[in-house]
Amino acid sequence: MPYLQVGDATLYAEISGDGDPVLLLHGGLCSLETMRPQADALALRYRVFAFERPGHGRSADVDGDYRYEHGVAQTLAYLDAVGLESAHVVGYSDGAIIGLLLARDHPARVRSLVSISANLDQSAFTTSPEAESATMLAQSEEDSPGPAANAERLHYERLSPDGPGHLDVVLRKLLRMWAGQPRIDPAGLAGIAAPVLVMSGDHDTVRPDHSLLIAASIPGAQLCVVPKTTHDLVCERPELVSLLIRQFLP
Repeated sequence: MPYLQVGDATLYAEISGDGDPVLLLHGGLCSLETMRPQADALALRYRVFAFERPGHGRSADVDGDYRYEHGVAQTLAYLDAVGLESAHVVGYSDGAIIGLLLARDHPARVRSLVSISANLDQSAFTTSPEAESATMLAQSEEDSPGPAANAERLHYERLSPDGPGHLDVVLRKLLRMWAGQPRIDPAGLAGIAAPVLVMSGDHDTVRPDHSLLIAASIPGAQLCVVPKTTHDLVCERPELVSLLIRQFLP
């Protein structure tokens, strides 16, 4: 059942492994291929659930702008569609933001959370050239985007049912969302009761002190800054990231 009707959208979805349920939430513009190493590693001990949001990977785009609350609603609808009352959640970038909102607003659905490279607002971002992942994704080919951006473009061109030309539409929608969202009050994270691991790269787009702010705002949360990595840490050090997630999960 690779495709699943979730609300008004038809979403590509995968289930693998056996054990307690783990839900993977991919990043903006990413597909499930970005987190394939984590999915494969976790499937050795857990039943891994994953889907691609509209306009990402193999899921066709939908009309209208993207908003994080839409991502939360889609995730809740997906959990209902596959019969999961709750799951361990592993989110990356945009998926990590959705994970934080799920844990804050729908605590009964989140057993634990691994939040990788999330931000609470736009104050999180560095301006260092090596960490401009969001801007890099929007560059045209003549601007020589970096290897991670090129990889995501190639995945999109290969996988998207909307065709390669629709990538610019998706990018414009993402950039509009990133320009003003999220707007998460760190004080509101104090009510999260699930165990949380906050992870980011030491040269991440998200500054280390912002990741520390997220962890410090959640009671009992753990913080891990992965050395020699950027915002693309799930691809740059996949074995280490997968090991850290597996060691955190019960």
